[in-house]
Amino acid sequence: MTTMLGISLAGRDVLMIGGGAVTARRLRRLLEDGARVRIVAPQLSAEVRELVDARALEWMPRTVRADDVEGAWLVHTATGDPRVDARIAEACEQRRILCVNASDGAHGTARLAAEARSGDVVVGVVSDTGVDPRRAARLRDTIGALLREGRLPLRRRRAGAAGRVDLVGGGPGPTDLMTVRGRRLLAEADVVVADRLGPTDVLAELDADVEVIDVGKRPNHHPVPQHEINALLVAHARAGKRVVRLKGGDPFVYGRGGEEVAACLAAGIPVEVVPGLTSVVSVPQAAGIPITHRGTAASVHIVNGQAEVSASTLAALADETVTTVVLMGVAALPRLVHAAQTAGVPADRPVAIVENGHTPHQRTTRTTLASAIADAKAAGVHNPAVIVVGEVARADLLMPDRAWAEGATR
Repeated sequence: MTTMLGISLAGRDVLMIGGGAVTARRLRRLLEDGARVRIVAPQLSAEVRELVDARALEWMPRTVRADDVEGAWLVHTATGDPRVDARIAEACEQRRILCVNASDGAHGTARLAAEARSGDVVVGVVSDTGVDPRRAARLRDTIGALLREGRLPLRRRRAGAAGRVDLVGGGPGPTDLMTVRGRRLLAEADVVVADRLGPTDVLAELDADVEVIDVGKRPNHHPVPQHEINALLVAHARAGKRVVRLKGGDPFVYGRGGEEVAACLAAGIPVEVVPGLTSVVSVPQAAGIPITHRGTAASVHIVNGQAEVSASTLAALADETVTTVVLMGVAALPRLVHAAQTAGVPADRPVAIVENGHTPHQRTTRTTLASAIADAKAAGVHNPAVIVVGEVARADLLMPDRAWAEGATR
């Protein structure tokens, strides 16, 4: 029978006997755990020697003696000689020192589990009788994948002393376009403060007792002002909750994520940011529009459509090698077009308006600067939409023989 224990080796003496491939694999893991490792081996492989030199580890270049195990919390023996390993395991047994015998794991007093980690969760897999490392590794990998995808119950059930806030970029909408880290943090969350855009479907996967607070903004309708959102994040974190601020796109691309980070830091709340797939890139891509393309566009200018049209934006619109991407710009389209025409931007500059990118309701309106206002009105264009101005918006750029499949989703 095997009893699994979680043992902290940080700052504690670990003796490794042998300098080959097994030692190399296990040595990295023990060093990551903070163990104070010393090695006994007549010779070291190149990989072990590199670690010894890089970490200034103690190495005794000789064969092992029984008294070498004195003072160790854990001994790992992998000499390649079963008789030597068995002799060391016996010396450890007499001194009540735990020993991993790599020659015969079933006859050591300890085993290293195949580990899967996700955040601060560690799952170990061992065989109860006998040793089957390949089976343990396959099971470990399967559990690790489920942990990273947020498909296992990661939420804490015992209240911690301090909460925290994670700003998670949810990408353009589909759950499978979120980052793995974002999915894992959602699975750990006690409170989710969510925007209107982004992967709202993922909220249905949360535990029933997770508090979901909708602070989504719509054009001309901001039910929860930004300072109140900041206060919500701080208040819930101070109550010891793990808070996820779920945003569409990326938190730092017109997401006011910087303001939320600043509010948390000012309140002494631990906060981190998880990047998301920004709509600047992902929504045009969904319509077959690369925002840069060799020989066509070498740079990108990103515009908040609600802001005044600046000189830099007019310069970008006038430069045929620049792609201008406008977010939150449907209502401001007439103002943008008039300013561009007044500045002398060519009337035939291609324009594409992509609505509801990466959703079943995706639609693209292709037009030119001169016709953009009339065509958008005729099509009934509405938010959420991304406006792309530049040569990359030509319908025949990538596929001259047929149009890109509009609204294609997977």
